[in-house]
Amino acid sequence: MMTRKQEIEAKLERLRGWMDESGLEVLVLRRIASLAWMTAGATTYVVTANGEGPVTGVVTRDGAWLLTNNIEGARLVEEEQLPELGWEVVTHPWFGGPNAPTPASVSGGELTPKRAGADVPFDGTRNVAAEISRLRSRLLPIEQARFTVLGAECAAAMSTAAGAVVPGQSEYEIAGHIAAATQPRGIQAIVNLVATDERMHRYRHPLPTTKKLERHALLVMCGRRDGLVASVSRIIHFGPVPEEIRRAHEAVAYVDGRAQAASRPGRTLGEVFTEIQDAYREAGFPDAWQGHHQGGVSGYEPREYLGLPDSTDVLEEGMVVAWNPSLPGAKSEDSVMVGAQGPVVLTDTPQWPMIETVSVPRAGILVR
Repeated sequence: MMTRKQEIEAKLERLRGWMDESGLEVLVLRRIASLAWMTAGATTYVVTANGEGPVTGVVTRDGAWLLTNNIEGARLVEEEQLPELGWEVVTHPWFGGPNAPTPASVSGGELTPKRAGADVPFDGTRNVAAEISRLRSRLLPIEQARFTVLGAECAAAMSTAAGAVVPGQSEYEIAGHIAAATQPRGIQAIVNLVATDERMHRYRHPLPTTKKLERHALLVMCGRRDGLVASVSRIIHFGPVPEEIRRAHEAVAYVDGRAQAASRPGRTLGEVFTEIQDAYREAGFPDAWQGHHQGGVSGYEPREYLGLPDSTDVLEEGMVVAWNPSLPGAKSEDSVMVGAQGPVVLTDTPQWPMIETVSVPRAGILVR
């Protein structure tokens, strides 16, 4: 297994090769996801809710710099050890000043869209965010190993959190169980959604509220560690499950199983999406795919890019996908590695009841 330094060197080589193909001399990286990817998992953010932080990466054919303020510089040098890994850390006063380094100054020339690109809208550059997200999604073996461990620990955290849920708790309290189960593992629940009872039927992105659980609860978590993000959703029901809820969950499990089975090396996301549409129709919900996105390729973002009906992106062995078919009151979601012999579920929860009648067994409803 390669070292962090070797990992960064391999990524810089790949990135520079892509820059040559794209006619770029300078690349500016502002996304936290891009910086985590190119530093082998370093934390360059302060505010976890932001997509950008106080660090800017600059890559040329013969240099790699991290520009930041004097507040962050010491930690990047001493704890993240980024200079030893091939990055030159250049600091400036937190209040700026006329001599503060810029991507143009360190790269030795004015930025123009012809010669410079960036992963966000940035003055003087061409926006190459889509291309960078696709580069991030092509995981090296060491990242695949990291993702495998992350998925298992996110699944364990979800099971721990679910075990603490009881009727009468508010959605805020349930979200607190998720946070309490992830943070000690060094995982941040950057998506932490909870819906109970009727809110499960109304909202696909249910931010937690003061609503108290009666019988039915959906827990959704995207956990980030070393920059990588694993996604997992689970449903709990207290007491006998109504037929309507059981049918809806079996339907989304069927769609999810079909999507996972179709996620093979060489298949396009568009082809997988056709399987999703067919599965919804066969399950009796032909137009349900229009109510919410169905997921896509994961990596350093919960979804680096989505699966769409006309997607031409091709899946490769070692990529991670997270499909999330849903209906009112039902959702099925796991992080899954694309394998030559079939999908490998990274967020498997063995203690959860499974629906075995689909092409890939899927988590059922935990009845308590």
